Amino acid sequence: MDADQAQVDCPGCRRLQAEVVALRAELARLRVLVEQKTREGKRQAAPFRKSEQPKADPKKPGRKPGDEHGEHVHRAAPTRIDERHDVPLPGCCPHCRSRHIQETRVERQYQTDIVRRPVERQFDVHVGRCQDCGLTVRNRHALQTSEAIGAAAAQLGPDAHAAITLLNKQAGLPFGKIAALFPDLFGIAINRSTACRSVLQTARRCQPAYEQIRRDIRGSPWVVPDETGWRLGGKSAWMHVFVGPSGTYYDIGDRSGDVAERLLGLDWSGTLIHDGWSVYDRFRKAFHQQCLGHLQRRCEGLLEMTRGMAARLPQQVLTLISQAYELRRQWRERRLSDDDQACAGLALASQLEQLASGRFKQEPNRRLADHILAHAMNWFWFLIDPTIDATNWRAEQAIRPIVVNRKVWGGNRTAAGGQAQAILGSVLATLRQLASDAITWLTTALCHPNPLLLPTAGR
Repeated sequence: MDADQAQVDCPGCRRLQAEVVALRAELARLRVLVEQKTREGKRQAAPFRKSEQPKADPKKPGRKPGDEHGEHVHRAAPTRIDERHDVPLPGCCPHCRSRHIQETRVERQYQTDIVRRPVERQFDVHVGRCQDCGLTVRNRHALQTSEAIGAAAAQLGPDAHAAITLLNKQAGLPFGKIAALFPDLFGIAINRSTACRSVLQTARRCQPAYEQIRRDIRGSPWVVPDETGWRLGGKSAWMHVFVGPSGTYYDIGDRSGDVAERLLGLDWSGTLIHDGWSVYDRFRKAFHQQCLGHLQRRCEGLLEMTRGMAARLPQQVLTLISQAYELRRQWRERRLSDDDQACAGLALASQLEQLASGRFKQEPNRRLADHILAHAMNWFWFLIDPTIDATNWRAEQAIRPIVVNRKVWGGNRTAAGGQAQAILGSVLATLRQLASDAITWLTTALCHPNPLLLPTAGR
């Protein structure tokens, strides 16, 4: 009997061999579990959710019937008037351009605005009737945000509306906290519903600017997209962001490429700088820069779980990434020309492709190699095109305010709230990107009789 047969017949050897097989299976299972947990820890899913599905019988938004309907309230006219503004009749009828206008009455409108302390304004709006066409004629003061009178005559001013928008969309405060903050900070009492209606009103006024940003993003030479989890009406959704040279665009949709396709179109031929999400591969006419930061973090994560020969692939990939960053630094310091940088980028891409073309025993290394080969020419495209970034950091920075808001109030209850979130988030982010004052632009947009566009977007 030879030695191998003796080992097979030995009960102790058979037990040890079975134990080795079991331990190897357990090791493989734990590696998969660690990798899964690592990915989940980096994924920005909406926190505090109890289930993936909404409630079976959710409460209907808005006022409730019966005893829960609540008391109807409206803003009362201020008892102190700090400013009085006369709104005379226009020089001619805006309907038929006639100059024969006879004044019939004077109506009053009030505003409560923020100028270090509450400023109570009264607008004496002169109302007349055109003697030629018979229609009512009135003018509008530059500080009026609407022409409402009667029960809605007492309103908030443009600065107050702008402050509510900034507190909700930039600071992430829910409407209840805004209502609690306003009396202490500004001396103006508002309800939670007032803050909600204010945000919706401001979003409607910003709708033309939102469409302008959409057009600017589609016409951009490069776009940096990203996405994060969101909640809309109690259901799981995704907030998508697209950053261009002169604008930032948000949109709420599902976990698919439909949002990107609607925005850019599959025939878009610019450069996409993204994190490797497979839906962006549908843009076959576009150039692609895969985020080197994501690849770098993936290799660093593999090095934490592998040793010996299995660590060679991620270590060599990290070395090539460091070389690419060094080339970009030399180019920025004018120690390397555009052509030399492009040639060096092509050489690094060839080295990376050869490196990933080997045979690997470890499953994480095989998946890493397959991922690299699937986008072989997209990792160092930033060296060939110096106008783009190596990572998608612009989109990740743009997604941060959305993540802060999500951690506070989870998402939006209604489609109207989600649309307002996308519109105002896009306008505020674009104004910040253009180094424009958000308060000034919002107050102008709220008072302007015509739709107001962003000042320099797309130029």
